Amino acid sequence: MRTRIISGAVLLPLLLFLIIFGGIPLHAAIFVISIIGIYEFYKALSGKILPVHLFGFAACAVFVPFAEKIVSTGNMFNAFTACFIVLLLSYMVLFHKKCNDRDVFITFFGFYYVCFLLTHIYLVRSYTYGQYFVWLIFIASFVCDTGAYFTGMLLGKHRLIPDLSPKKTIEGAIGGVVWATAASVIFGIVIERKFMLDQVATVFLCTIIGIAGSMLSQIGDLAASSFKRMVGIKDYGNLIPGHGGILDRFDSVIITAPVVYYVMVALIEVL
Repeated sequence: MRTRIISGAVLLPLLLFLIIFGGIPLHAAIFVISIIGIYEFYKALSGKILPVHLFGFAACAVFVPFAEKIVSTGNMFNAFTACFIVLLLSYMVLFHKKCNDRDVFITFFGFYYVCFLLTHIYLVRSYTYGQYFVWLIFIASFVCDTGAYFTGMLLGKHRLIPDLSPKKTIEGAIGGVVWATAASVIFGIVIERKFMLDQVATVFLCTIIGIAGSMLSQIGDLAASSFKRMVGIKDYGNLIPGHGGILDRFDSVIITAPVVYYVMVALIEVL
């Protein structure tokens, strides 16, 4: 626990710097985190890095720099996905003796699970009023994680999904949602009072994100646990002392970031 706290204290200033300044520093950080995360995922599920996985790294190198344009333009996103699939299938056919369908599926899914979803942190920060709402990604996920831990420790009696995470409880999961939603609402009230955001129902937006983000952040955590149990590992890596690998630290953020982005897109455009 002590090592975990020290690591968090060291990484927090870096996170604050990247989110506050956004732009190129955040963009570059997302790229680095995505590459490391994809590496961890491929190595965990395949046991080692295979030649076909290079397509996943290449897709990341193409996608992240132009993510804003690709995601906001439907035809470009469709073309990117189609090209990625065609390249993977072509490689599988040409090198069928060294590559099978499982390798292709892991390569394809790993890119979208790690790189595509994580890039939404940058997309949120770059969107309208993103400098305010980007914090909801971490409020919804980290507060939920902390709230679930302490609520489960104090009140937990009924196991949530023991096959995936023996220590998580239903009471803890509910507590995590309550704490994260409350924190999101308080954040929304503060933002609404201090800043004039034109045509944005700030508290309503924060409430929706608090509820949906905290619920799905737990899905992200449990999904990561499912992958690890499937291949028989405890952590994806040891890059962050006390936390494990990049995916061990960002497993809930991976799911929360898209929630924040698409709720923002829907509500800011509509309201």
